[in-house]
Amino acid sequence: MRYINGRFLTRTVTGVERFAGELLRVLNDRVPDPENYVVLAPSGTARPDWLDRLSFRTVGLGKGHLWEQTALFRESRDGMLVNLCNSGPLLHRRSLVVVHDAWVYRHPDHFSRPYRMFHQRLGRLLSRRSRLATVSRFSRGELADVLGIPAASIAVIPNAADHLARIKPDDSVLERLGCVTAPYMLLVGSFAPNKNMPRAIRAFASVARPEEKLVVVGAPVGSFANDDLSRLPAHVLIAGRIADAELVALYRHATALIFPSLYEGFGIPPLEAMHFGVPVLASGIAVVREVCGDAAAYFDATDERAIAMAIRETLDDPSALATLSARARDRSACFNWSASLAALLAVIEQIE
Repeated sequence: MRYINGRFLTRTVTGVERFAGELLRVLNDRVPDPENYVVLAPSGTARPDWLDRLSFRTVGLGKGHLWEQTALFRESRDGMLVNLCNSGPLLHRRSLVVVHDAWVYRHPDHFSRPYRMFHQRLGRLLSRRSRLATVSRFSRGELADVLGIPAASIAVIPNAADHLARIKPDDSVLERLGCVTAPYMLLVGSFAPNKNMPRAIRAFASVARPEEKLVVVGAPVGSFANDDLSRLPAHVLIAGRIADAELVALYRHATALIFPSLYEGFGIPPLEAMHFGVPVLASGIAVVREVCGDAAAYFDATDERAIAMAIRETLDDPSALATLSARARDRSACFNWSASLAALLAVIEQIE
């Protein structure tokens, strides 16, 4: 029997949960032997409407790490267990754990001491007891380095963005933000320090013309960074956490996406933007170049002036925007959930 860790179904959807949910959805839709799969989730977890072919069971008490180490282990120990969101039971001897990045090792100062110590230790133990996978070649190298294991032992199962095609856009968000006629750029992410959002906002504000807007999507994360947004200029608009249908609408009408991250395991917003042919201006870090290839304009994300110059030069050059837009859709098509599922199933078969 093949079991899927469904703990992620109890959590707010971020990039990690999106990865797990979309893989589970395509697994449910396309796997030829659904009777061989069981999704195990904490008690009280609602079964998703789209999960109609795979078996689904709620088990045990609680819903956090303790649930994984006890109830999940107990219910799955007679088979193979797939954990898609960074953690899993240490005692399970036939399991796959997808670790999305090495952020907690590379930038431990971004986390509280208890969180850092727990997750660093958990990751090291899992790397000795489970098969690991991650979402990019960059993260594979990072994890191999910090965990002291061969890179060849870590599978790569990429993110994708083709799920956006099934989401009907909600254009009411444009009216709510005052962007129906005004040109705007997008900034999508949290205010965690690796996302580098304040620097990008300041860069935009320094070169934007009065009619140009910047829409910032994503909930501030107070435990990570300074979220004081009271001094923003009028043409920087905070959308906050929004529904997928609203995000799709914003992508479809955006002039460009700014992606200024300093560290990522993959970098999902550029891929989402490229799905709609939106030009991408991005940090030149290795993983973003891996994902975006020649379909993005890159800048030094540590240099506010460099970000500002990239924004102004791109906005003032329609031909550059057109070139980036033309390349975007082709690049996005290189990533799809069906291919990611095939990579996942290949690893499962190797473990078995």
